[in-house]
Formats: sequence, structure tokens, C-alpha cells
Amino acid sequence: MRRALAISCLASAGFLLGSTGSAGVDSVWSRAQAPAIGPALAIGTYTAGCVQGAKELPTEESRYSVMRPERRRMFGHPRLIDFISQLGARMAEAQLRPLAVGDLGQARGGPAPNGHASHQNGLDVDLWFSPAAPGAEQHPMVDLETQTPSAHWSERVPTLLKLAAADPRVARIFVNAVIKRELCDHTVGDRAWLGKLRPWWGHHEHFHVRLACPEDSPQCQAQPPIPAGDGCGDELAWWLNPESAKDKERGIETYGKRVGAQPKLPESCNKLVR
Repeated sequence: MRRALAISCLASAGFLLGSTGSAGVDSVWSRAQAPAIGPALAIGTYTAGCVQGAKELPTEESRYSVMRPERRRMFGHPRLIDFISQLGARMAEAQLRPLAVGDLGQARGGPAPNGHASHQNGLDVDLWFSPAAPGAEQHPMVDLETQTPSAHWSERVPTLLKLAAADPRVARIFVNAVIKRELCDHTVGDRAWLGKLRPWWGHHEHFHVRLACPEDSPQCQAQPPIPAGDGCGDELAWWLNPESAKDKERGIETYGKRVGAQPKLPESCNKLVR
């Protein structure tokens, strides 16, 4: 049962190696400076794909700030750019301090030389729990030693996650399992949005939003639907079990790919960088 749950959790997440890059050096994908011309299309999977007609997230915005513009990972499908802008607006309405935006993807998507195995087809973005400010740092919301909320935890965390999950374009949001447990224990009333929160190792300083495949991107490969319910039962218990880390390594070896392995991209992706 535990082994089957491990496989299910890894497949549901859809990462190859979480936040570990799959390409160790610069490539045609990381060197591309401008989006591929053509209609906006998310192509392939989140971990083996690309994007045509991407847009660059504007950096001059009062509702959010791009925290690492020097990485040049500010590109995404127009649907993702719109999601970030609208989330920033909803946060302002809720009187929350501005959104801190981490990585989206590269100009044409594809494998990054470091930092991510996903973020390839223009539909992933990392958002910080900490608010945007000059020189801001990512503050951990989880004390990894005690596996409890850290001193930085505030009502900003559940409010921000609920606002993001409420967007119908959002398919999944990856968070640390301790964060999910805290929300499962203290959320009253509407709990449907909790189902979109998917536990994953790390993700104690930021959360990872993944949009569903756009209807007009026929080559975008969606992940399996998330299970019904709020996800606060056996699945969450598995993630909080220290023994689960051993299943993580076995799952990556059997069902994922290790550092240095290049994902096989759809042929239509290869045409974007020729």
C-alpha cells in the first residue's frame, strides 16, 4: 500500500526531480533570448516541453515584483502572465503586501541548465510566501527540524494560497506537507480548494503554481486529475512519514530521471530552436 501511494504521489506531482535541474550546462533553450513567433501554444509536458508565443512578465508593476530578473526566467504562456497579474490585483484587494514572483520559464521553455526540472511548457511559476520588497529574502514558513510552522508563518500564507487556488485555471499548487497539514487542521467552511494543494519535498519558502493545459494547445499533455476530496487523509500522512524519503529515491529511479538526463521533447519543440 505504501509503495503504491509513493508511486501515486510522484506521478501526481509530475516533477522529474522537484527543483533539481535536468540540464547541467547552457543549451539552445537557455540561450534563446526571445519567444518563438506564432500563436501561443503550450507544447508537451511540464517536465518535457516548450512554449510558442510566450510573453515576458512585465517587471514594472505595483502589484508584484520579479525577484530574480537576472535569471531571465520571466516568460510564460499568456495565460500564466494573466494569472500572475490578476493574483496580484486580488492580493491588493485583500490588503496584502505585493506578490514576490520567482521563476516562470525560459523564452521558449524547454529544459533549464539548473534550478528546475519542470517549468518547461510555459504554465509553471514559483511564488514566494514572503512579500515583495527591495532586497527581500525568501523566509521559510516551515521549521524543517521540528516539522512545524516557523516564526515567519502568518495569515498571509493561507490567504495567498486560497486566492491562488480559487483561480479555475490552476490545476495544482505544490507546497510543503507541513503547510498542507496546518491548513487542513485550521480551515473551516469551504475546504474544496485544499485539494489543489499537493505536498512536495522542499517548498517551505515558496509555492509552485501549475496551470492546466489551455484548450487551444492540443499538444499540451495534461497530468492525471487530482484525487477527489481535500487531500487531508492518508495521502498527507504518507508525506509526513519520515520513511517516505526512502520511497522518494526509489520512485525517482524507477519513474523519473536523474540529474544529467535530458528529457525527450516533442518534435515540434525541436523546430522552435532550429
